[in-house]
Amino acid sequence: MEFIPAYLKFSDNEFKKKIEYFFDIIRKCGLCPRNCGVDRTAGKRGACRVLDKAYISSWGPHFGEEAPLVGQYGSGTIFFGFCNLACVYCQNWTISHLGEGEEVSYEDLASIMLYLQNSGCHNVNLVTPTHQIPQILKSLYIAREKGLKIPIVYNSGGYEAIESLKNLDGIIDIYMPDFKYGDSSLAEKYSKIKNYVEIAKQALIEMHRQVGDLIINQDGVAIRGLIVRHLVLPNNIAGTEDVLNFISKISKNTYINIMNQYRPCWQADEYPELNRRITKKEFDDAIRIALKYGLTRIDCWLYLKSDQLWL
Repeated sequence: MEFIPAYLKFSDNEFKKKIEYFFDIIRKCGLCPRNCGVDRTAGKRGACRVLDKAYISSWGPHFGEEAPLVGQYGSGTIFFGFCNLACVYCQNWTISHLGEGEEVSYEDLASIMLYLQNSGCHNVNLVTPTHQIPQILKSLYIAREKGLKIPIVYNSGGYEAIESLKNLDGIIDIYMPDFKYGDSSLAEKYSKIKNYVEIAKQALIEMHRQVGDLIINQDGVAIRGLIVRHLVLPNNIAGTEDVLNFISKISKNTYINIMNQYRPCWQADEYPELNRRITKKEFDDAIRIALKYGLTRIDCWLYLKSDQLWL
């Protein structure tokens, strides 16, 4: 059976209503849990610093993403500028903090989506989309009218407003949130956000309700479902056991990427507990915890026996 992306199933009228809903939201912005309350359509900037046009850093086929997203021809990533988080150790700090990139029109963003499809990419991978949902939907509407037909990946930090997610239902094919912390006080200290754990848990539950466990086709490519990322931090700052225990309660069949690539970036040198890479033991412990809770769809699993893991 041919896979049909979710966003192609909406009528024009239904799709336009979703776009209107999200543009109304940013007139007193409550798009994410920060609830800045500014009118982004009138030139006012909230915590994310983006107005009502898309702001992007770069785009192209990406071969460093999760294996089911990459397939043979790559994941079609679009890196959106700025972020609704403020992680002091941000691995993409030039984009998320410094705003490396430029404002583009809705038509240009639609053209980028079509370019990625025409390049053979298996999906359009929206990296850090939370604060730019209205712009993305308006561009997606244009792109689908011009023949876009590959899955949409929502690749976020996990700090999502539930009402925003509910109104994305039927648009997103693959959700790929981070679950960064098991302790909200540490999230506030290191990412400058409140109530992260409660909010991220609600977001994961809603995402899974919408798309379910990850479905991979006969070519080994993901077409629908949930992928969860968890970056292991030094000194157990990420609270890995609490994070993985919760994920296992959503579904033991959850596809997870337990990541070992943390390196001190941005302002991490101001926090001694963050100012080093993780050890092999810290990462091995994270894998053991996942297995203890019955999580076996681990993206790094194929590499666990490789001597090259710690390059």
